[in-house]
Amino acid sequence: MRILWVKVGGLWPLNEGGRLRSFHILSELSQRHHVSILTTHGPGDDPRELQARLTRSESIASLPYAAPKRRSARFAVALARSWCSPLPVNLWKWRIPALRRAVAHVLAARDFDLCVADFLFAVPNLPRPSPVPVVLFEHNVEHLIWKRLSRTAPPWQRALLGLEWRKVRRYEARACAQARLTIAVSETDRAFLAALAPSATVRAIPTGVDTAYFTPNGVREAPGRLVFTGAMDWYPNEDAILHLLDGILPAIRREVPEASLTIVGRNPSARLRAAAAAAGVQVTGTVEDVRPYVAEAAVYVVPLRIGGGTRLKIFEGLAMAKAVVSTTVGAEGLPLVAGTHLLRADDPGEFARAVVSLLRDPARRRALGAAGRRLVTERYSWTRVAREFEARCEEALTDRSRLHQPLNGGTRSCA
Repeated sequence: MRILWVKVGGLWPLNEGGRLRSFHILSELSQRHHVSILTTHGPGDDPRELQARLTRSESIASLPYAAPKRRSARFAVALARSWCSPLPVNLWKWRIPALRRAVAHVLAARDFDLCVADFLFAVPNLPRPSPVPVVLFEHNVEHLIWKRLSRTAPPWQRALLGLEWRKVRRYEARACAQARLTIAVSETDRAFLAALAPSATVRAIPTGVDTAYFTPNGVREAPGRLVFTGAMDWYPNEDAILHLLDGILPAIRREVPEASLTIVGRNPSARLRAAAAAAGVQVTGTVEDVRPYVAEAAVYVVPLRIGGGTRLKIFEGLAMAKAVVSTTVGAEGLPLVAGTHLLRADDPGEFARAVVSLLRDPARRRALGAAGRRLVTERYSWTRVAREFEARCEEALTDRSRLHQPLNGGTRSCA
């Protein structure tokens, strides 16, 4: 196959789940197919490193772009313009004219079998109508993230967020329906998207993990140590940690006074740093390698209340044979059996009790970690995941019944 892969927000460094999933699938696909990549990179990202890592790709072009940040003048402009458009603001801010021109030029100049829109955010940058079949790679059910965010937001924000998630839902439904194929990252997400867009063709692939990289390394656990890893500039992660510090960690320390917590991930906000300092919690910021921090932990915690898709972080913890405690949202879509591969708890008190039970029971920690490691090693390598992605794309090319339709729905603009 000749594949054009379009992704906004970059592919390197591998410091977030979406980049990891896309990078490993691209690495595998490039060994068997002609893959060209169009992406963007932000300040501090090095596109030359991406080219050095994906040497088998036919071509890689990365354009500099930084999305408007909240409370900035650029974000205010994006918000105002999105009101006059079918695009919600979270997609409008990733509408990149230079990338749109580059995609249109490459599709016109070269013969591709299909175009992969990596995340919903890539869709506004595709030409309409598309000259080739489009595969929409949905790492999340995007509107569901916004819907869950509205439920936990302060009352004064709920009305605005309610409007936003409904707008995301409309756009997401249209994008799924008009793509030749939508690929979800779990059966749970597949069911959500199929219900959202009944006319769409939606298939699921599993989540993967590099079990050779994430592996037990013999490091001794630090007694009472908890760890959380994730990009801290992603709001659901920040919300999870603030929730943990406020409603869960104090209950853990009442039972296990020596309990400590390390938060590993890029760009923690001043608010999160202040809350962590008040709680006596370590915040690392960006690190080159998360494995030493995970290796030292007795329990890997995932107290997410907001989110979508599947959390690669849980598979990474399991690959290192760590006992995991997660909320239902945190483990959503992963083929894990509570009590066998992890402990699941949503109520803050129940979450704290689950962590305490593991801190007090080394044998149980080892049993959960061993079962989790065995599961991901046997069934969820990136090679296997990429093969399933490849098979779904090949199926899409045999389905000639779906017409190429505009994916952007006749965007109106105030500009």
